[in-house]
Amino acid sequence: MIQANFLEQLQQKILVLDGAMGTMLQEANLTAEDFGGEEYEGCNELLNETSPDVISHIYRTYLEAGADIISTNTFGSSSIVLEDYDIGHKAYALSKEAARLAKVEVNKVSTLEQPRFVAGAMGPTTKSLSVTGGATFAQLTDAYEEQARGLIDGGCDVLLLETSQDMRNVKAAYIGITAAFTKTDKKLPLMISGTIEPMGTTLAGQTVEAFYLSLEHMEPAVVA
Repeated sequence: MIQANFLEQLQQKILVLDGAMGTMLQEANLTAEDFGGEEYEGCNELLNETSPDVISHIYRTYLEAGADIISTNTFGSSSIVLEDYDIGHKAYALSKEAARLAKVEVNKVSTLEQPRFVAGAMGPTTKSLSVTGGATFAQLTDAYEEQARGLIDGGCDVLLLETSQDMRNVKAAYIGITAAFTKTDKKLPLMISGTIEPMGTTLAGQTVEAFYLSLEHMEPAVVA
């Protein structure tokens, strides 16, 4: 097994992140049976449990294409999102399994010359504190903490807070992630990506500059 420091590699060269998980899953032409039944169809995160071979194949495909970093199939593996399918209680387990599957594939191909890394993907959930409501700050914090613990325990090298649309959500996520670091006694680098709407701001109305300044204190390794 190749052990490499993500931050050291990032300082030495450009690291290539994989592509979208969703489009790869669409190309897989999955059926309701792959998801474990019609009531779960469309819950991509459940595939970590019901169809792990599909997920592992996608990880492997991106690694074979040359990706340095692969993202886990956990965009919506928080309890808040999974509760739409009445499986919120599976948040930790599905997050951990997605990371474990990714780590298995990464360990197969990592070399001293090109170490590979697993990024634990954490989406914005289906709630926006500033725009839609539907959840409290504390509920979001707890959900992110549970998801982060699963990703850390599954073997992730870095956490990826992606397609962020609302800084209040990002702050809740950061508090949850920090709590997960404390509980697991492991601190991972953090990458944060924001989504900018056509009008030039996030969904919640922040400019790119304001978005960055609001999260600078979190000391992310990457902001995109």
